[in-house]
Amino acid sequence: MATVDFFTPIVDDPAAWGAIATANALSDVYAMGARPLFALNLLAWPREGVPFEMLGDVLRGAAEVARRAGCLILGGHSIDDPEPKFGMAVIGEVHPDRMLTNAGACAGDFLVLTKPLGTGILSTALKRDALLEEGMADAVAAMTTLNDGAARAALEVGVSACTDVTGFGLIGHLGNMLDASRVGAELWADAVPVFPHVRNLASRGIVPGGTARNLAAAASRATWDEAVDQTARIVLTDAQTSGGLLFAVPAENHEALLAALERERVPVVATIGRTTCATAGSVAILAGKPK
Repeated sequence: MATVDFFTPIVDDPAAWGAIATANALSDVYAMGARPLFALNLLAWPREGVPFEMLGDVLRGAAEVARRAGCLILGGHSIDDPEPKFGMAVIGEVHPDRMLTNAGACAGDFLVLTKPLGTGILSTALKRDALLEEGMADAVAAMTTLNDGAARAALEVGVSACTDVTGFGLIGHLGNMLDASRVGAELWADAVPVFPHVRNLASRGIVPGGTARNLAAAASRATWDEAVDQTARIVLTDAQTSGGLLFAVPAENHEALLAALERERVPVVATIGRTTCATAGSVAILAGKPK
């Protein structure tokens, strides 16, 4: 399998940016149950105005995460660009019988998430000087955490479907899974993990453009409980970078998956909803789990 992803800086630390971009590029490989084999760097960098020493830091951060993944960086391509950009094209392998897809969820499956939400809001706050970089420490740690452990747990236990949560936000990527699987879902807003500061920042209107577009797009599939306020709606549609994996898991495998994820020490282990027999692709967002 082959995948590619790159983006502009979302943190001030160049090494952290390189590490996040690498973990993000590898995420699609893990979301399919695959193993990364090798990668090519994709780099845009200005000839003037940004020190080349910073570029070295970006590449060192990227190399460290690739080393942890057992993924060889074989080279890449760079261009002159006024705005820095970095990412990777990645090649991975998976046996067809072991492949994870987003198309196998069945009504009654539990939905399990492995990283908190809010990276889009946090990075926007950092750009607007509404947050110090220290306020993103938990998010940076999660964004540089590979999804390999979560993928191993899923393959060990057996899940119905999997996707990673990135630019379309939780509801967007869940919706894609539901469309492909031809089922609906209910999402328990209070059960969804969120990074520190995110709710406060969102309530103050610090919202990235991608998140605003995701929220508008969610109107075509989402039914919101009145108890789910606007801040929560923004968070649930926040555009993520290097987010966690989202699994649909049969009820009989649910507890085993939670235990396997705990053993793999993923950032969080959260059961956030379940699939239903409702209209394919539809999501009912409830404040909490029904009794």
